[in-house]
Amino acid sequence: MRVVVKVGTSTLTHPTGCVNIRRTERLCKVISDMMNAGVEVILVSSGAVGMGVGKLHLKERPTELALKQAAAAVGQCELMYSYDRLFSSYNRTVAQLLLTAPDLYEESRFVKFENTVERLLSLCVLPIINENDTVSTAEIEFGDNDTLAAEVAAHVRADLLVILSDIDGLYSADPRKDENAHLIPEVREITSEILALGGGGGTALSTGGMATKLRAAEIVTAAGCDMIIANGSDPLCLYDILDGKAVGTRFYAKRRKED
Repeated sequence: MRVVVKVGTSTLTHPTGCVNIRRTERLCKVISDMMNAGVEVILVSSGAVGMGVGKLHLKERPTELALKQAAAAVGQCELMYSYDRLFSSYNRTVAQLLLTAPDLYEESRFVKFENTVERLLSLCVLPIINENDTVSTAEIEFGDNDTLAAEVAAHVRADLLVILSDIDGLYSADPRKDENAHLIPEVREITSEILALGGGGGTALSTGGMATKLRAAEIVTAAGCDMIIANGSDPLCLYDILDGKAVGTRFYAKRRKED
């Protein structure tokens, strides 16, 4: 089984931008155990800009491009240092892949990307992917790591994309504003009504939101890959997902309609 796990800034960091040590340690432990069980895992990780904000003692996520790229450069070092240290404690080797949109959208480049990922997986190495925010511009960026994760999952022919976020899944309305909102456990077709539930953006340190996750669901389900949105506050939920238990919201690949 090949699984892409996307983890958001809100899962990896505290609101201060500093790393959430307890949660990140648990995430690395669970992913290492998944790999021990024979699951091929690719990790798409946000957090570079958020960690850079904390490292540089900035008050908020920068909007100025140069400052954002500087925060990303500083934060990416912190992010990979944390991953390398934690995964090494479970005898797992990690590799960093920083991408811009042309790396997946231009054939000559995405073939090389796919070959690299396949070779890393064959060597039992965990690929950790992030957008290369230090060089990305409006013309060459994915814009958010939900879209990046979806494109990666589609290109590497993953069986499942799991997006760990700060919300339990897709709701019938914004649960922060509507007490009658209820979790939607399954989505078998992404209709205009489903897309309308996208709402606004993410947290102060992140760029995502439900709208980007629904766009990711459109990409992966069209490619024959299921997707689950789950709450990343407890990475142990990955065990339940692999065991086939109902967690968060599951979007079924279009091929399932023919089964």
